[in-house]
Amino acid sequence: MNAIEVNHVSKSYGTVKALDDVSFTVGKGEVFGLIGPDGAGKTSMYRILCTLLKPQQGTATVDGFDTVRQMNDIRRRVGYMPGKFSLYQDLTVQENLEFFATLFGTTVEQGYDSIRAIYSQIERFKDRKAGALSGGMKQKLALCCALVYQPSVLFLDEPTTGVDPVSRKEFWDMLEALKERDITIMASTPYLDEVRRCERVAFLNQGQIKGIGTPDEILNRFADIFNPPGLDHLQSIKVEDENVIEVEHLVKAFGSFHAVDDISFTVKRGEIFGFLGANGAGKTTAMHMLTGLNQPTSGTGRVAGYDIRTQHEQVKKHIGYMSQRFSLYEDLTVAENIRLFGGIYGMNDGDIARKTEEMLDRLQFTNHKNDLVGSLPLGWKQKLAFSVSIFHEPDIVFLDEPTGGVDPATRRQFWELIYDAAGRGITVFVTTHYMDEAEYCDRISIMVDGKISAMGTPDELKERFNQPDMDHVFTYLARQATRSSD
Repeated sequence: MNAIEVNHVSKSYGTVKALDDVSFTVGKGEVFGLIGPDGAGKTSMYRILCTLLKPQQGTATVDGFDTVRQMNDIRRRVGYMPGKFSLYQDLTVQENLEFFATLFGTTVEQGYDSIRAIYSQIERFKDRKAGALSGGMKQKLALCCALVYQPSVLFLDEPTTGVDPVSRKEFWDMLEALKERDITIMASTPYLDEVRRCERVAFLNQGQIKGIGTPDEILNRFADIFNPPGLDHLQSIKVEDENVIEVEHLVKAFGSFHAVDDISFTVKRGEIFGFLGANGAGKTTAMHMLTGLNQPTSGTGRVAGYDIRTQHEQVKKHIGYMSQRFSLYEDLTVAENIRLFGGIYGMNDGDIARKTEEMLDRLQFTNHKNDLVGSLPLGWKQKLAFSVSIFHEPDIVFLDEPTGGVDPATRRQFWELIYDAAGRGITVFVTTHYMDEAEYCDRISIMVDGKISAMGTPDELKERFNQPDMDHVFTYLARQATRSSD
């Protein structure tokens, strides 16, 4: 019996055809992957199956119920984790769980057995606001909220974006346990290791299903998109001897908790420096101190020659910054965003106009300069945000998980932009949860429990810890953490 049936479904937004005659089935109890690049139509498909959108053509059923005529029956049977954080950040863990249970006419007590294995890992934080949880804890809570009313079908739209590799593995272990309870799971993900944990996958591209098969069949058949050739930058980029970041015994404490606990390191001009760690290890807190957004409790740091404690305004003028959350204005056009940030960086109108044309040409965005940024695919937005962050040619650019949720081919294009920036002498300080990207860095530090646990080139770290790749190095070190990931 099929849990999901999609027959010739189409959906358009104005002139944009998000879904074009899509058909596929998912068996009851199957773990099924819906994968594809940014803007392929995956989220529109999820919203149709969860009865949040109506198809313009075709039909879809979930557990035998039609998504248009019997939407209330479907809503009582499905759990949904959308791509964006689906919880209420100002409510506590317990309040979020009770709210979702009430929505579906049940209680936490009635549904507790269905979430016991997962909720027991976060129950000690039940009085903490959801917005204060780490990425891994938010993910577990969102899954509990989707399961507390015991759905038969679970829809997961890139649920692990921005989550470290160890927490991602734990999440998919939980999904395997759910399969044993005969829950049907349909998931999308940009991570290839997660794609391989599905039983079958459908590749959706430009609104059309291009192929359905086992993970290996699809990943091999469309290798140009999912497994593009790697990049070799080390031979062409010269790292200079001058230090542009110098950190000595840096500490950031919140009460008795040391988020950053006595770290020291240097970064050279033109270097691509990877700053890795599990959720809650202290990476973002350290980055906020280096960018002048937060003051250290103790220790010293100099960025582009300026003291991070006493000259943080000067630091801000000599750096670029791209945060985890998209940093441009979605209701402005591409050209308006560039002009706005050029002005903020103190550039004159002539330089802004000249460099805007150069940047649009380099990104192949010339025909889209008057498009609203909110209308662009995620990968385009992130390439634009990076280019804007270095528009004023800063000494250093800080990138906080810049490629989260982006497909492999687009991530490769993004790293070509990084190499180009490094080749012009811009130091790149980057955090990432993609361990293939860690291999592209000149050097890497890995934080565990607020401290730098290891530092070196990718090859040095693999040799030191006798591991085959950076994913295994990261997992080996991250599993030694003693404090909670939050």
